[in-house]
Amino acid sequence: MSDDIERRLQATLQHAYANAPEVQARLDAAGVRPDDIRSVADLARIPIRTKDEIIRLQQEDPPFGGLLAAPSDQIRHIYFSPGPLYEPDIAGEDAAVDVGMLAFEWSAFTADDVVLNSLSYHLVPAGMLVDKALTEMGCTVIPGGVGNSDLQVKMMHELGVTAYAGTPSFLLRLLERAEEMGLEVGRDLKLRKMFGTAEPFPADLRQIFVERYKLSVANCYATAELGLLALDTAGQLAIRLLPEPIIQVVDPDTGQSVEAGAAGEVVVTNFSHGYPLIRFGTGDLAIHVDPAPGQSRQDQRAIILVGRRGEAVKVRGMFVHPNQLRFALDQVVAIQSFQGVVSRAGGQDRFVLRIAPAEKTAVEQDQAALVEQIKQSVRNACRVRLDEVEFVGSGDIPADAPTVIDQRDWH
Repeated sequence: MSDDIERRLQATLQHAYANAPEVQARLDAAGVRPDDIRSVADLARIPIRTKDEIIRLQQEDPPFGGLLAAPSDQIRHIYFSPGPLYEPDIAGEDAAVDVGMLAFEWSAFTADDVVLNSLSYHLVPAGMLVDKALTEMGCTVIPGGVGNSDLQVKMMHELGVTAYAGTPSFLLRLLERAEEMGLEVGRDLKLRKMFGTAEPFPADLRQIFVERYKLSVANCYATAELGLLALDTAGQLAIRLLPEPIIQVVDPDTGQSVEAGAAGEVVVTNFSHGYPLIRFGTGDLAIHVDPAPGQSRQDQRAIILVGRRGEAVKVRGMFVHPNQLRFALDQVVAIQSFQGVVSRAGGQDRFVLRIAPAEKTAVEQDQAALVEQIKQSVRNACRVRLDEVEFVGSGDIPADAPTVIDQRDWH
């Protein structure tokens, strides 16, 4: 991290400690003073604060749970996220907008674009954040919001919309509705680029936008509390982190950063002097990716998102998420379903993967070699060794069965 980042971090912590009771109480309980945090690595000394904990704090000390570090007359908006969670927007703090502008620049948006913004403007911050970033860039923004498909298609056609910001699934609905109305991208619609966020963006959906509609595609990872965090414009698993806020991938049990290739929780620290979120645990699990050869860590910081923390199981000290297992299997064999089973024997974790293959012939040809390939692929993706691979019939794994079962009895 640069000296500027560390200087801003120290200033943020000093201000938060002096003005936000929650921050002061948390640091005091951990025996930490703001002066003790001299670098990003030192943040590990501060306990993680989860969204559920902030919801509880706001209920106990409404409306902001001791996290507000600015006078109330500096609040421009108060947003609402499911939980419920109230989030103040502070006058003079536009870092999230600046980062948003950078994300759109990376996504090839320009001042010439007419952008349909289909993110919600109602209660949540997404629509207004994106709107301000785009208008600051010089774009013309149509505040479409959520719903009204026919009207939004009509606006795309009549107003010459060239770019879209919103959920990928809603854009697909709009384009399919446009086709039903006899409108084609490239002939009747000027749409050339899209910026997807707020929901998972599967590779097959991206392929539809690229191949069928000839769009340039960006996929942004964001949270309601922190804004835009990371971006992919090339259809890669690894998404590039935006320059700020500070994003760490940590073991949520210890708070320590995980090594490259290991999964951990995405923990974020912003630079807000009005609503400082210090070591905010997003609940998202990601794998930290080392920079490519010849690139500095600052130039190419990236993560691979693998799912939510509550869906993961820790095996031999490493988080294993269903999405990691699915990715590992997809590299080797076509499957109908799978299930990981974690048990404990002789004081050691035992990890078995049950697989219902899509075709029996793939298993029957050289089962021993296939098992070794699967074990290696899982080890590469999850950093955990499989003890056994068991092939089963399609009916042996019920459709509603959990993908990973933890049979360990810690009592």
